[in-house]
Amino acid sequence: MEAAGSEGGRPGTFAAFASRDFRLLWGGQTISFVGDAAFVIAVGWRVTALTRSPGALGFVLAAESVAMLATLLWGGVLADRYSRRLLMISSDLARAVVVVIFFAVEVTGHVNLTAIIILSACFGAADGFFQPAFGGIVTLVVETPMLPSASSWIGIARQGSAVLGPAIAGGLYGVAGPATVWAIEACSFVISAGALWLARPRRAEPHPQLGLRRELAVGFRYVISVPWIWTGIAAATVILMFAMAPYTALLPRIVHSHYHRGVGAYALLFSLMSAGMVAGSLVWAKWHPRRNRVLICFASFGVNDLGIVVLALSPWYWVAAAAVVWRGFWIGIGISAWMTLINELVPENLLSRVLSFDYFGSFALTPVGFVIAGVAAAAVAPTTVLAVGGTIGVLCWFVPLLNRGVRLAA
Repeated sequence: MEAAGSEGGRPGTFAAFASRDFRLLWGGQTISFVGDAAFVIAVGWRVTALTRSPGALGFVLAAESVAMLATLLWGGVLADRYSRRLLMISSDLARAVVVVIFFAVEVTGHVNLTAIIILSACFGAADGFFQPAFGGIVTLVVETPMLPSASSWIGIARQGSAVLGPAIAGGLYGVAGPATVWAIEACSFVISAGALWLARPRRAEPHPQLGLRRELAVGFRYVISVPWIWTGIAAATVILMFAMAPYTALLPRIVHSHYHRGVGAYALLFSLMSAGMVAGSLVWAKWHPRRNRVLICFASFGVNDLGIVVLALSPWYWVAAAAVVWRGFWIGIGISAWMTLINELVPENLLSRVLSFDYFGSFALTPVGFVIAGVAAAAVAPTTVLAVGGTIGVLCWFVPLLNRGVRLAA
């Protein structure tokens, strides 16, 4: 296994696995990601089957997103102040409890759209405390030269699991029903919490405790002082509303009504996109250039949205399958590049707060996007909604690159 020595003395592709704590973090999160990916597919298909409405899933996703946004910024402050490891464990266990309730509601026959919306909101609230802590713990389990390797392998775990998770959901849903998927998701959170309990990351650099609001303000001032960070977040805010939210909310309906296929075909599109993301993350892990990284990051995000346009306009499922692989490859490069830049360049004692603003800003308008997608799909074809959103995404990612300072920042 390639560990540390590679071309130019740079750490190699597998360098991060030299750290025991990274191995524990990565292994636990990989299992959790598998459960998450299966859960997303099962929820999407369960809501679609339960309501027969093209917009219902959008309302479920909006509820989850709003709840996550409500806790996200405070999660960033707490993760910079207290143990990121313990915050992650607490969030894992809280989400396990929520999914156990999902399971109980399903097996007792009391499932309905209202219950799914409420439970999804509880899930999102717990997730808001997890994400900033997770983003900030990576620098505590590997040394700085290993960050490109760590960022890429976390992306590979996330997206590789999203190949397996949808396959599990697609296979089990039709045979054993959604309750089996809920059970797998709950167990995955318990395993993740156990792996984190065994890990011993180093302590983050201490910083003065100024009160939650003032510490949040310090993080905000840092974000707006770095052009490539705030322009990237601003672009993502618009693009995720118009491109990602409709894609997520309307894809089950498009697979069912446009391609005339079932849950297996829906799950396959997720798996193929995730396979593309694994490939893109591996390319970044091997490549990890030192120049033009912001340009590569933003351009990769831009060209990925061409895949949404192709999927929306194609009458053939196999073309849609190729389009999602294209999307995944460029998203894999873009996310790996972004996380490497954030982890390398943001001061450690601000990292979780910056990541919380990243997540909050990027996803701030996705609840609006989910609702708009549901309303628009009732008036025009869902494929039209996706084609317009994908086009907006392609164009908007290149706007920040018109600024030379952003383009050449890192």
